[in-house]
Parts: sequence; structure tokens; C-alpha cells
Amino acid sequence: MRTKRVLCVLCVMLLAVLSGCGKGGDEPKDTKLVLGFSQIGSESAWRIGNTKDIEEQAGAYGIGLMLENANQKKENQIAAIRRFIAYKVDVIAFSPVVEEGWENVLKEARDAGIPVILVDRDINTEEEGLTTCLIGADFYKEGVMAAEYLIRKVDSLGLTKVNIVEITGTQDSTPMRQRQAGFMDTIAGDDRMCVLESVDGDFLKSRGEECMRYFLGKYGDTIDVVFSHNDEMTIGALPEIEKAGLAPGKDIIIISIDGGQEAIDVLKQGKINCVVECTPKLGKALMETALKLKNGESVEAVIHPEEVAFTDEMDVSTIAPRGY
Repeated sequence: MRTKRVLCVLCVMLLAVLSGCGKGGDEPKDTKLVLGFSQIGSESAWRIGNTKDIEEQAGAYGIGLMLENANQKKENQIAAIRRFIAYKVDVIAFSPVVEEGWENVLKEARDAGIPVILVDRDINTEEEGLTTCLIGADFYKEGVMAAEYLIRKVDSLGLTKVNIVEITGTQDSTPMRQRQAGFMDTIAGDDRMCVLESVDGDFLKSRGEECMRYFLGKYGDTIDVVFSHNDEMTIGALPEIEKAGLAPGKDIIIISIDGGQEAIDVLKQGKINCVVECTPKLGKALMETALKLKNGESVEAVIHPEEVAFTDEMDVSTIAPRGY
């Protein structure tokens, strides 16, 4: 049965490669390839949008895409990468759940002569050169932008003491570490800022709700700011604030990261004060980088998209539909 399944997958991939068409008339005819991509999961609108964009761009570039969903588990990603190696794909890409624990499987990919691209998140390895490049947001800068907004907001309100609670992303993931570092480094010299506590929300709406309930039970109405590492956790936290008789966006300053449509809609309602953009539309850069690697060309070590912050300082009615 497994042999038949493998043959079926390979046939589908071959048909996708043969039937796909290039991005434009100037696209080389001999650049089509098979890309194996391990996605973290489908835990958020951002992640779903990221997967959709990669699928669409693979089709636009005539690239055969072998996509697997890891459902938030590192062991699933490692198994997927090993399957990609066994199927002899041209390029492997993956969004790592956490930063550590990838050396062995990446050495296997290197030994097989298959280049590996990191998408969205980075990894931490003792040995250099196990991956070719990283395509994703500047998470540290996102944390900086969130903190810079908070400083401006505190200045405008004339506050002298600010109590902050932080709902972080998945422990030891790249966005969690770097968003927190950017935020903390930026407020470090401001004596008004006091971080009461940081709790892991795992980038999940349900965990955002749980974290906010915990914070309110412990600190009550002394909380001035919620800094949440993604929109899903932020959206989960808002009803808990309202249940406590507080108005999000007014009694508590709400800062989120991602920039999905739901969060922008809530920003327009005045219940979120700042949403830092983290675009999931990385598919075009991924396909172009994969094609370069296939052709033996050099690529940039880090590729960051341009991103902005949407805040209550601007005319939020002008924000265009986000598409995710």
C-alpha cells in the first residue's frame, strides 16, 4: 500500500510540474522544480494565509509543491523533511516550530545535496551552513515598533507609571524570542515601564484567553498594557478584559502583531490600539529563491519583507483589506 501511495504522490507532483506555467514570458523554461515544504500548522489566520500564498505562488511559477502540515509538532516536521529527502525533491523549505533540534535531519539533507530554505522562523545550530537562507519578517524590528508605539502613546497620555503584561508566542520559537527582545530592549531605558509578567500563549486564541484570565485574576485593574505576540492571542484576550468590566483600547492599551483582517477590524472599532504588520505573503520570495538555488545561483542569507504598524494615531478607515 505504501508503495502505491508514494507512486501516486510522485505522479501528482510530476503532473503539477509539467502542467505549471511560468510567472511571465521571460521566465526560463528549464527552471521548474519540486519543492518540499513543511508548514508548522494551521493555528491562525496568518498561518492559513501563509500556506495559501505559498500554494498560489507555486502554481504561478510552475513549481511542483509537496506540502505537509506538522500540526505544531517538531517530530512531524523532522519526519516530513526525511520524506522529502527520500522523494529526492530539488529544494526543501520549512517553518520550524522551535529553534533547536534540527542538526541531524539537516545534515541528512546536506548529504543528499538538497538545499534547505527557512521560512518565517530561524533555527539555532552549532554547525554553520546547514541552511541556505531565511525568508521572513524582522521579528526584532516588530518588537521595536510595538515598543516605540507604546512610548508615544504613554507620552500622549502623560502617564508616569505603566504596568505591562506580555502574552508571548510559542516558547523558544524565533518570533517569540526576537519580538520580546526588540520590545524589552526598546523600553529598557524608560523608567515608566514595568513588565509585570510574561506568559506563553503558544500563538493560540484559546491560550490568549487563558493568559488574560490569569493576568486579570492576579493583577486586576492595575494592568495598563497588554503586549500580545500575535492577533489570535489578542482576539482571545479581549472578551476576558470586557468580562472584567474594562474597556480594551481605553482602560487597557492593546498592542498586537500580525495585521490580519480580524485584528484590523477590531482596531477600527477602537478595541486594539496598535497592530504591527507581519505579512504572511512570503511565497513569491520563496519560489524565486528556490529557482535560483536550482540554477546554482547565489542567494541572500536573509530576505525580509517591508512591514509597517497600524495604530490609532492614523486614519484607520484608509487601511486596505488585508487578504488574510
